[in-house]
Amino acid sequence: MLDVADVSRRFGGLLAVDGASLTVAEGEIVGLIGPNGAGKTTLFAIISGFIAPSKGSIRFEGRDVTREPAHLRARQGIARTFQVVQPFAGLTVRDNIAVGAYLRHPRRQDAINHAEAAARRLGLETMLDRPASDLTVAGRKRLELARALATEPKVLLLDEVLAGLNPSEIRDIIPVIRVIRDGGVTVLMIEHVMQAVMSLCERVYVLAHGRVIAAGVPRDVCADPLVIEAYLGHGAAGRIRAGEVAGA
Repeated sequence: MLDVADVSRRFGGLLAVDGASLTVAEGEIVGLIGPNGAGKTTLFAIISGFIAPSKGSIRFEGRDVTREPAHLRARQGIARTFQVVQPFAGLTVRDNIAVGAYLRHPRRQDAINHAEAAARRLGLETMLDRPASDLTVAGRKRLELARALATEPKVLLLDEVLAGLNPSEIRDIIPVIRVIRDGGVTVLMIEHVMQAVMSLCERVYVLAHGRVIAAGVPRDVCADPLVIEAYLGHGAAGRIRAGEVAGA
C-alpha cells in the first residue's frame, strides 16, 4: 500500500533523512522507532506531503505521489496525527472532529454525523459538546485520532500518539489502535513506548541518524546490537552481553 524508496531530506548542512526506505502492506500495523532526533517525524512529514524530499520517491497504492501536496494525499487516503497535539481550543470536540470530516463531506450535517461516528470509535461520545480546551492530555490524544479518522483514511500515520500518557491511559489506547486497524485502516506509527510496539506491530523499522539501520519483527529488532547501540551508545551491546555472561 505504501512504498517509501531511498528518501532523503536535507536542511542546509543537515541531512535529516538519509536514503530511508520502508514498505507498509494493507492491513498491517508497522512501527517506526529510533532515538530522539533520528528523523522519524521528518520522514512522516515527507510521506504525508508536508515536506518535499530532496531525493527518493513515495508511492501510495502503486501511484507516485512524491510531488503531490498534503491535501491531495489526504484525499487519496493518507492521514496523520501530530506529535504536539493542538486542537482548536475555542471549538467543541464535535466541531474539532468535523474539521477532518469536511474533507469528504462538505455539507455540515453530513460532516457532523461522521464526526460523531468517529467520536464513538474513540470513546469521546460523552464529550462532544465540551470545548476542546477542557480535555485532559489523554482526551486530546483521542481527539487528534478522531479528527484524523474523520478524514476516512486508508493509511493512518501516528506520531507518538502515546507520548505523555500514564501507564493506565496507554493500556486503554493500545486496543483502540488495534480496533482502528481491524476496521480497515492500515497503520504506520512512530512510538517510544516499547510496550505498545511489542504488542501492536507486526514489523518494525529502526531509524538512526536519518538511516534505516534495522527492520523485522519487534523482538528480533530490539535484540539487534546496532539498535541497542543507537539507543544506548557505542559499546552498549557488548556491555550488555558481558553482563549476561557474568550473570550466567
